[in-house]
Amino acid sequence: MAAELFFIYDSHCPWSYATTPLVNAVNQSLPEVVINLWHCAYFSDADDNNIITKQQIAQVKDLSMVSFSPEYMSKLSHGKDSTLCANLMTWAAEKSPLQALALLNALQTEHFSKGNDLSEQADLNHIVDEFKLSVPAKLFNKTKLTSDASAQVHEIYALQEIIGTQAIPALLLAINDELILLNHNLYLQEPNAIIDAIKLELNNYA
Repeated sequence: MAAELFFIYDSHCPWSYATTPLVNAVNQSLPEVVINLWHCAYFSDADDNNIITKQQIAQVKDLSMVSFSPEYMSKLSHGKDSTLCANLMTWAAEKSPLQALALLNALQTEHFSKGNDLSEQADLNHIVDEFKLSVPAKLFNKTKLTSDASAQVHEIYALQEIIGTQAIPALLLAINDELILLNHNLYLQEPNAIIDAIKLELNNYA
């Protein structure tokens, strides 16, 4: 039986940040489930439409286990731009899959816990160095997605058509040819609880 978990997210999305601990729990407790990290590049331009409100952050904090630093909160009025992170994470998921989830955690820590915008190459250099990644220069073109990142976004659009929602984040469990949309909201305050939910689905298809 083949089982995969698809995590559709944006590195700069607070709800995605709150959902990553669930993916971490699955990765640690269910090694037989292949993790697929799909960055949707929702915040692909730093404009007024990409501003996150204090009300949104308050809701995330109330319903999850994550926290947000004063440095991050002070920049809520700034537009978010996840283009470089989308390029980097799409590349890492393909070229260095064993490091990809740890890399995502590091990026989210930098953004939400340290207030790093992650929108310029200089914002990312120390993380790339820490993970000893030899990334191509095209990843740091902040004006556009790489062809690989753009292709993945279109794959996400196609998948969202199938599951009937464009909401992010999304956790999709694929078992053989079956695709199950997991209600991640049920587990945000207790990430390990998703393990039992996935085990139940796996047993149903065993």
